[in-house]
Amino acid sequence: MSKIDKSKLTAEQKLVLLEEGTERPGSSELNYEKREGSYHCVGCGIKLFESSAKYESGSGWPSFYESLPDVFEIKSDFYIGYERKEYHCKKCGGHHGHIFDDGPKPTGKRYCNNGICLVFKEKKVWNYFYFNKSKSFFSFSRALTSTYPPIC
Repeated sequence: MSKIDKSKLTAEQKLVLLEEGTERPGSSELNYEKREGSYHCVGCGIKLFESSAKYESGSGWPSFYESLPDVFEIKSDFYIGYERKEYHCKKCGGHHGHIFDDGPKPTGKRYCNNGICLVFKEKKVWNYFYFNKSKSFFSFSRALTSTYPPIC
């Protein structure tokens, strides 16, 4: 298991990742993230979720119906008087949230994740068209609309 570089974390990120705390519901900007991309652990950078698995649960935290395979370790906690399934990053051990059985199809799961434990990375899609048979034509286009000016 890799170590988390604590010097790069905020006090709130340390509380959640290292001490199994919880951020306030509705406080994460990732609740409103709609772009295509992936979500990574803030502690170690490993990719945890695809944006296609994100949905609006109404819980106040970014929610996903599935994670990438083999990225979390799951344990039970009884901190609030009943059993919940808590999940931690398998690579660095950072606490991310809880899994509930009230999510949408196809899994029926809700990974209720603390947004401050995630880093969103937008998917960049580039299409390259190299030289044609005569090697005289070159075209370069970007398939993703963004705020960047066109390359060509």
